[in-house]
Amino acid sequence: MSSVTTEVGFSLRQALTVLVLPPVSLLMLGLACGVLAWRGSRRAGFWAAIAALVLLLLATPAVAGLLRWSLEREVVAMLAKPSAISPAAIIVLGGDVAHALGGARVGGLTLERLQEGAALQRRTGLPLLVTAGVLSLGDPPLGRLMAASLASDFGTPARWVEVQAADTRGNAVLSTALLRGEGIAAAYLVSHAWHLPRAMAAFARAGLPVVPAPVLLHPPPSLQWEDWMPRPDQLGESWFAMREWVGRIVYAIRD
Repeated sequence: MSSVTTEVGFSLRQALTVLVLPPVSLLMLGLACGVLAWRGSRRAGFWAAIAALVLLLLATPAVAGLLRWSLEREVVAMLAKPSAISPAAIIVLGGDVAHALGGARVGGLTLERLQEGAALQRRTGLPLLVTAGVLSLGDPPLGRLMAASLASDFGTPARWVEVQAADTRGNAVLSTALLRGEGIAAAYLVSHAWHLPRAMAAFARAGLPVVPAPVLLHPPPSLQWEDWMPRPDQLGESWFAMREWVGRIVYAIRD
């Protein structure tokens, strides 16, 4: 399969993810129900109101925090147990790309992961592997941007740069093959805490034992009254959590 076909397929998966998950799917439902209500359907008005209510709830810190904690609590449980794994490398997973006038660069999520990976490297002295392929047509592989950022922003060069992975499953399969070829049997895995359960499952299926190295591990939500006030930024938090759960279901079915 050509690289162009692979990139187009990945872009289509990204578009479907955006369309299927809230808030876009709820907005489209509300719009369709609004049109039907305008044409006289009473039930359509009810479902439009339900869509608006769910959208408001997803924008609250309470619901966003609960969705995030449903994933991160698994990482807390992993860290609480003693591990017999002896990592010999650090794997940093790519997350996003930012676009500026000077061209593509690592996005905010990726930069946070690189920061954690660099700090872990300074504490342990272990070599770094960065992994991520092309996320948008016309961009360079994110793995290459990550390696450049590690060297210039953190003064910590990556020993291995994997630039073909199109998703988390690809990160796991390709990174495992690369490290196994170097005689490395286990590694630390750096990613955001909400992403680590899916990522660690992918690495387990690929056959590489990993120890979680979470970025931004949050406490459980307090559920105070102010946590029920909608905030636009919390829609993004809810979206990432819902995408993770959908991804875990897809991976479980596929693998």
